[in-house]
Amino acid sequence: MQTPSPRLLRALRTSLLSSPDPRPLRSATRFPRALTSLDIPSTQRSYSSPIRPTRMIPRSHAHKPASHDRGPESKEDTQTDFAALNVLGNTPIPSTAIDACLDSGFHLNSGVKITGGDALLLVGGEAFSWRPWKTFEGAENDRAAKASMINAKGQFELDEQAWGLLSVVWPRPDMLILGLGSGMHPLSPETKRHINSLGIRVDIQDTRNAAAQFNLLATERGVSEIAAALIPIGWKGRS
Repeated sequence: MQTPSPRLLRALRTSLLSSPDPRPLRSATRFPRALTSLDIPSTQRSYSSPIRPTRMIPRSHAHKPASHDRGPESKEDTQTDFAALNVLGNTPIPSTAIDACLDSGFHLNSGVKITGGDALLLVGGEAFSWRPWKTFEGAENDRAAKASMINAKGQFELDEQAWGLLSVVWPRPDMLILGLGSGMHPLSPETKRHINSLGIRVDIQDTRNAAAQFNLLATERGVSEIAAALIPIGWKGRS
């Protein structure tokens, strides 16, 4: 094989250097590699300190606005005043309102205290010490008489004499709130019939809830419309 001449080799080298790069173009989705200091010409190199990245300020350290209003300060009263919604706020509390219910009595708003295990009868704005079990003449003692207020059927039953005050007061109350100690007992048909015959409705509850309901209704409707007959919470009927 004949060796090419030096002139031919120089011509071939010149053609290769002047021809375009035969390598395929890089994909558009491929990121170029990062430049290093070796790729930068020596005339463009900077020997100053490197540029530091910007420090991100946390949201919690950012400046907080002085107001949550998006515009000028509002002159309107947008806060709800719940005290203004109390329609009974300026209404005086009746002197017969119950402040405390005890095992053996009651404390009234007027400072009167019913103690000794007596029941309480509130009618026409007056407070009366009430002993309805005294109508049971055959009982051996007060404890047995108090237990006798619950009949054999488990119903609360009193003689008509125990309700004598309701028959003489005028004007008669529209509702009688009956508090039966710490529990609940149904009212006997005879007792309910007698009270209804006087034109009075009956609402039966335990004594604590009955006292709270009397305080509310007596303040709202007046003591002449609402009456209460409350047995101390320490009372227990026959077991």
